[in-house]
Amino acid sequence: MTGFAARQGAGAGMEWAWDLRAVNGKGFDLRLRLPEGIDGLEAGVREAVARVVARGSVQLGLKLSAGAASETLQINPPGLTAALAALAAAEAQAAGQGLELARTSAAQVLGLRGVTQQVVAEAPDPVALREAVLQDLAALLDDFDAMRRTEGAALARVLGAQIDRIATLTDDAALAAEARRPEVAENLRAALARVADAAPGADPARVAAELAMLAIKADVTEEIDRLRTHVAAARAHLAAGGPVGRKLEFLTQEFVREANTLCSKSGSAALTAIGLDLKHVIDQMREQIQNLE
Repeated sequence: MTGFAARQGAGAGMEWAWDLRAVNGKGFDLRLRLPEGIDGLEAGVREAVARVVARGSVQLGLKLSAGAASETLQINPPGLTAALAALAAAEAQAAGQGLELARTSAAQVLGLRGVTQQVVAEAPDPVALREAVLQDLAALLDDFDAMRRTEGAALARVLGAQIDRIATLTDDAALAAEARRPEVAENLRAALARVADAAPGADPARVAAELAMLAIKADVTEEIDRLRTHVAAARAHLAAGGPVGRKLEFLTQEFVREANTLCSKSGSAALTAIGLDLKHVIDQMREQIQNLE
């Protein structure tokens, strides 16, 4: 979701500078700093940004300034006539006294007060200015999106490696669960023997049912199957592209739930260690997903 882009442009008698920044955020928060007096500019900007950004805290600023052609230097004919007359009178008076004045250059004449004047161009057409600015905004958003895509591709590789690690740990959990089956069966038989010794008159059917419930509670097959399903879904989301942050964020919650259940039902140190490793990798993945749109 992070990104930055800046751009300068000119048109409709004005010059402008764009500044676009985005940081991580759970929702979409757009904050604008736009000049006043241009009808429809804010609505157009919001619509254009929303087509590119779906999540994150975004700040977009636009600064306008008068273009170089907004003011022109023009000759003031009455002022020039008066200046030339004054120069001619000065030269005539100097000649009458036997003095010769240096020739006056055009630059010196233009530098005399009143010879030139600044002419301010008419105010730009607000409609033309709005269209020019919005057209330049499209190029700014292209630059911004290109930067985010580059960062997103790097994050996708990191997330892909983490998902692969979760898949490997899930396979390890399946092997560990299979390896402990004889131990679980022996524990159940021992439990049945202890019940029979402690309560000779106990209903065998009731005892068998209780032991079956214990066996079901200790079975982690469903957790492993769901972990594998979540791994496949996460890979599919990454391969599909587009905004996947919210979908992956939901999947991390499911990953955590299954890892917690795996640890609580493990019944062995090996399976518990695998469950803890799973939780660690899932937590790392969740931190990276916060950077995705």
